[in-house]
Amino acid sequence: MHRPSSSASLPTIVRLTCRSLLGLLLLLLAGPLLALDARFSDADGDLVADAPTDSEQWLDPRTLVFAYTPVEDPSVYAEVWEGFLQHMEAVTGKRVQFFPVQSNAAQIEAMRAGRLHVSGFNTGSNPLAVNCAGFVPFAMMASEDGSFGYEMEIITYPGSGIDEVADIKGGKLAFTSPTSNSGFKAPSAILKSDFDLVAERDFEPVFSGKHDNSILGVANQDYPAAAVANSVLRRMMAREVIEPEQVVSLYQSQTFPTTGFGVVYNLKPELADKVKEAFFSFPWEGSKLQEEFKQSGEAQFIPITFKEHWDVIRKIDAANGVSYDCK
Repeated sequence: MHRPSSSASLPTIVRLTCRSLLGLLLLLLAGPLLALDARFSDADGDLVADAPTDSEQWLDPRTLVFAYTPVEDPSVYAEVWEGFLQHMEAVTGKRVQFFPVQSNAAQIEAMRAGRLHVSGFNTGSNPLAVNCAGFVPFAMMASEDGSFGYEMEIITYPGSGIDEVADIKGGKLAFTSPTSNSGFKAPSAILKSDFDLVAERDFEPVFSGKHDNSILGVANQDYPAAAVANSVLRRMMAREVIEPEQVVSLYQSQTFPTTGFGVVYNLKPELADKVKEAFFSFPWEGSKLQEEFKQSGEAQFIPITFKEHWDVIRKIDAANGVSYDCK
């Protein structure tokens, strides 16, 4: 049985072939499909919304609202983030409230409506949040040496009758949600380009809603196979929600950026700077964040930009014909 913990677990030739084919696909693509909502401007060309020049349009709430991407049970992460939010309160001088969102759509809508000020959007929903909600990502979790990211894995269970990706044909494959990179966008592009497998035509797609639902669905043999983020898989194994022996890995992708953290574009600039300071000054040692995320390798926040670090994700969106409809 395979416990997906690193790219070294795949045979080298298979791993290189998968990555080179995806790389070739991305090189052949035209430019990504980007379109900031008409409410925003981007004078500096960094692909994210500029802060309003009119101070009357700045948000300076008495309480900052924070949300973490809904990849797993929100009640688990309310406690995990508690110490970090207390640190943010000390740095910003504001009360900070955890907002337990249940879906990417609800998270994006909350920021778009001005009810969400600081957030972590998952890899796939990041471009939609940037273009439609004015999200400005500036940080990402990384290991102590600065490396970051996760891989998309296609998993099954022992005895499923699926021994390789091609065996998915004629059956079902669980995705998470249409906004998820590893739960839908990346596997859709890879299955089409590398295996000539297209949803509806070659297999029946089902949507679980979240990565933990897909992982539990495979482990409990409700789904024959699923595409998931292996960072979530590792954390669930570490918490003993599932046992490594319950799943088998069929495919592991190249490394993708993980959740991007940032603020809404019109947060008062001085306050936005304080929020950034809270991220980069947070003491990880002994924290609940460290305890939770060490299983997937994270040990600090590092600075990132949407233009650079989400380039591959925008190209995957282009490969899937994604357009950002902000209505």
